[in-house]
This record gives sequence, C-alpha cells and structure tokens, in this order.
Amino acid sequence: MNASSPATAFRCFLVRQGDKYPSGAVEQQTVNDLPPGEVLVRVAFSSLNYKDAMAATGDRGVARKLPLAPGIDLAGEVVASTSSHFEPGDSVFATGYELGVTHWGGWSEYARVPADWLMKLPAGMSAKETMTFGTAGLTAAQCVLALVEHGVKPEDGDIVVTGATGGVGSYAIGFLHRLGYRVTAVSGKPEASGWLTELGASSLLGRQEMERDPKPPLLSARWAGAVDTVGGQTLVNILRETSLNGCVAACGMAGGGKLEMTVFPFILRGVTLAGVGTAYCSRARREQVWGLLAGDWKPNDIENGVKTVTLDTVFAEVEKMLQGQHQGRTLIDLRS
Repeated sequence: MNASSPATAFRCFLVRQGDKYPSGAVEQQTVNDLPPGEVLVRVAFSSLNYKDAMAATGDRGVARKLPLAPGIDLAGEVVASTSSHFEPGDSVFATGYELGVTHWGGWSEYARVPADWLMKLPAGMSAKETMTFGTAGLTAAQCVLALVEHGVKPEDGDIVVTGATGGVGSYAIGFLHRLGYRVTAVSGKPEASGWLTELGASSLLGRQEMERDPKPPLLSARWAGAVDTVGGQTLVNILRETSLNGCVAACGMAGGGKLEMTVFPFILRGVTLAGVGTAYCSRARREQVWGLLAGDWKPNDIENGVKTVTLDTVFAEVEKMLQGQHQGRTLIDLRS
C-alpha cells in the first residue's frame, strides 16, 4: 500500500487525556490521523529531551494540545510533499518549533510537518547523527558560539558548564574542549566523573557547591564564561563569579525560572548574560550551526554516551530522566 494513503497504519507513542490525568502509551494510528502539514515524513529516528519526558507524562506546560505524540526532534525520509522545496526520497530532519508541544512530534513512525520546519540533512551527516545531536546539540553549539562571538578566548580562563551529564551540558563540554578551552563541569553525579573527564572536562564540581546562597552581590571572579543549563540560584552564583567582560550563555531552568540578584555583575564587571533558545531559532542560524556540527565540531566518537531504544522501551528512559538518573543522549529508533 502507498505510504501516503490515509489507510496506512503505523505505531506511535500517544499521550491522551484520561478520566483524571493524561497518560501515554504505544498505539496504532493511520496517516489520516496526522495533523496538517505540507510534508509527510517516514520517521527513522527521534530523541529524548527533558521537554519530551515532561510531554510523555502529560505535563500541560509542555503538551499543550492532546492527544499528542511527543518528540521535539525527528529525522527520516519524505514520503509525500505539496511543497516545492521537498520531494519524495529527500532525507530531512526537524528540531523544535511546535513539534511535540502542540503539533504531532517525532515519537511516531510517520509525521506530517510544515515545510518551514524541515531541513535537508547536512552533507556528511546521517539521519541518526542529526538526532544524536538533536535539539541538545543545537542548543549546546549555540551556547558555545555565543561565547566565541562575545570574544571569550581560551586564554581568558575557565569555562564552567552546569548540568554536565545532560545532553546539552555534555555536548558543550566536548565542543569547548575541541576549541581549546579549559572546562569545569558541574554535576550531581560523582559516578560520572570519569565520563566527563573523557569528554574533555579539566575539573569537576559538585552541584551543591553551585546551589549555595551566599549574601554578597559579587563573589571572587573565577569564570571567563559559562554554559548554564540549570538557571535559578546556580545561574545567580555563576554571574556573581564571572570575570570582567565575561559571558554566560543560559539555556535552561531546571533549577528555577527566577533570577533573584543585583545588577552588580552587569554594571561593575560588564558581564553579559546571553539567552539561548532553539525552538524558534532562525533558519540562517540553524544552517550556520548545523554546518559546524557536520564539519569542524563533529566529534569522531559522536555516539559516545548515546543509548538507542524503541517506542516500547522509551518510557523507562523517561522515568529515569524525570528522576535525575539519566545520562548522555537517548535516541528512539522508529524503523520498522
């Protein structure tokens, strides 16, 4: 049967509203059940991000339209298209936008996606490799690029990376190490110290040290820059400890969304707080960053720390992530 036929059946992880609470399970659907979009994609790989884990449990702060297939990343092959930019057989991928939030995401063997959200695979990169990076790699690369563009140089001092064992943090360590920076990794998982050192961390700090709440508005300067995936008190402390004219790239708020501090780091030390978001990153910026990821920034051991699961086993990884027990990157293989 033609894959674009409304009768074509496929499997997906679908979150529905129950009698009391939302819940997710693997279901069979048809192409006719998919939301509107110019391009029908047979998905080969997706990935697990913290946002996906929240969506998979029905968190309405993320899964804002039910029923919904989570998955803010997807990569696969075009099956049918009404867009002049894509045709059947094209290898494509998408990260962010409304995927897995209000629009059917990548945890599905088929997805219908707006053409504006799709990109063709970069030269020298496979579908699996784009998902190995996914939103996490795109975010980490943008954070590191923010430091580089701000003028922070390796000789200026250490760069601190928080949430070091997560996807964004671990990629940021690797990119920074590749560019010659000395990196201090912050993690609450001492058992991961060997892996973080292998990635390129020169020194390690416990998470608790960065969560303390000292009273002085400024602390002794010890960071030339930072990639912070945590937010909250951790981000406050990093900003208090950043050196003259340093730059802090912030991209997460697992530790809280409030920033309770003075303006002293900004007006006395000239510190820059660079916010990094990827969901609606411009196409020009995406092309720039994916060019780096497919080229000079692509690690030789790109699958180091990557685990591959199926739709049937992905929820076990969701639970680990929400319990703080997840490490590295997890891909979902959707190939039948």
